[in-house]
Amino acid sequence: GFASLRRFNDAFQQSYRIPPSRLRKEGAAAPAPNAAAIQVKLGYRPPLDVVSLLKYLRTRQIDTIESIASDVENTWTESSIRIENGSSDPLKPAKSLLGWVRLRFEPSTACAYVQVAPSLASVLPQVLLRVRAWLDLDADPQAISSALGEAFPGLDGLRVPGCLDGFALAVRAVLGQQVTVAAGRTFMQRVADAFGEDLPQPLPKVTRAFPSAATLARVNESALGELGIVKTRQQALIALARAVDSGELKLDSSANVQATMAQLQTLPGIGPWTANYIAMRALRWPDAFPAGDVALQKALGMTLEERKKPKPAQAKAEHLSHPWRPWRSYAVIRAWHGLGA
Repeated sequence: GFASLRRFNDAFQQSYRIPPSRLRKEGAAAPAPNAAAIQVKLGYRPPLDVVSLLKYLRTRQIDTIESIASDVENTWTESSIRIENGSSDPLKPAKSLLGWVRLRFEPSTACAYVQVAPSLASVLPQVLLRVRAWLDLDADPQAISSALGEAFPGLDGLRVPGCLDGFALAVRAVLGQQVTVAAGRTFMQRVADAFGEDLPQPLPKVTRAFPSAATLARVNESALGELGIVKTRQQALIALARAVDSGELKLDSSANVQATMAQLQTLPGIGPWTANYIAMRALRWPDAFPAGDVALQKALGMTLEERKKPKPAQAKAEHLSHPWRPWRSYAVIRAWHGLGA
């Protein structure tokens, strides 16, 4: 947005007390072994129901990959993170950077205090974008509540939990098909234990990263079968990993939502429910709506007899959801929350 390079350099020097050339030079250098964590404060628009957000994430926690706090203010939430396009030079091949993030909320000031591993200094903007998406810090509660408040009163602070790794979230969606949340978490843990990667500078409770798409793309079906994963899920996971590894499929907020959902459903074993779940949490689409979700249908007041007829039930759920556009992802979270309560 600057009209001249000189004006940019002057503004940069005034704000950060260093010239841009020095930042480029130091940012490209490998961090010192004893380098301190990078500390950042991220703000959000209240209200934010931190307790419910952390509970949702903690219920799906993968040990050694993440450690989700149960105490809102005094305990750190920690997770490993992988940045696949770690090279800022388009002429150089992409590389995978591993590290960790840890944070704690301070609701009284509507802030999250974040620490980032020194190994991720060169990709700090990408890390912070993912953290904001993970915690849904960019949501506008006023706009959302104006559309949903009448149907879901008293739930203005609920956010749509995101993720730090779109591929890992997609794997979770596949493994969570037609099983309980606890069973899906067990399968995720087995995949992480079998194929995960050690962090170069681990935390006491976060020592590994979830396997990359490149790693799972090379896994054969029998290895997944040994983890108790059924044949259809094996095929879906490998096809998903290959599509992401090849670059054909992008699973973050920069992706074209409709095209990505359509592409996901061309893969074996991935249907509308899985595509909508991925769109909601990984693509950050605020209007995702898995109309075929039985728990969602129940939360919307549909009877058991209605839910036994899948196509009419989906059509009715879609019809009920029309007034909530374009915030149906938030309606889903509120409906699930109410059902749990």
